[in-house]
Amino acid sequence: MRVILLGPPGAGKGTQAKMLMEKFKIPQVSTGDILRKAVKDDSELGRKAKAFMEAGQLVSDDIVIGLIKERIKKRDCENGFILDGFPRTNVQAEKLTETLRDMGQTMDAVIDLVVDPGELVARLTGRRTCEECGCMFHQTSRPPKLPGVCDYCGGKLYQRPDDNEETILKRLAIYERETAPLREFYGRQGRLKTMPGLGSVDEIFSRVCELVS
Repeated sequence: MRVILLGPPGAGKGTQAKMLMEKFKIPQVSTGDILRKAVKDDSELGRKAKAFMEAGQLVSDDIVIGLIKERIKKRDCENGFILDGFPRTNVQAEKLTETLRDMGQTMDAVIDLVVDPGELVARLTGRRTCEECGCMFHQTSRPPKLPGVCDYCGGKLYQRPDDNEETILKRLAIYERETAPLREFYGRQGRLKTMPGLGSVDEIFSRVCELVS
């Protein structure tokens, strides 16, 4: 099962990806994670990526696709994988499709989580993250047992600098301009499945499972 999760910031892609991982025993492929690992391992692609990063530039699509190709060739991806946060543009989607075709693979489903912008702002401005373990809470939908303290490790909770309304609205505008066109791209391929990203986490997950089964 090969799945792409689409949706604007705050739609719940990361949460759903982790739940899919646990249920179907397939890995979540995060471009951020594989970039950091490639740089740390000092691989050939990692050195090329590091040069872009040190110059303050975005890592080129060809390098990112190369890293993804290396990752999905690994044994734990034999039964599938979940892409969360990639592709972000039609150009990336085209390169990913070509890469998978060369490997004799295709994406099975592209799930678009649709959430109203007002709800996204409320979700993101109320989000709190543990400084120690990275666990996430929400002031209203998932508050910690003790205000400002992580339930799991006792670490201090903080609000990410970009989780303010002004920055969130800018991120949503960028998403609509650059990433939302992927709906049409995957719609033409017949792989797009759209669903509302509203309700409890478990309710959303149940609908996601129906779409990928």
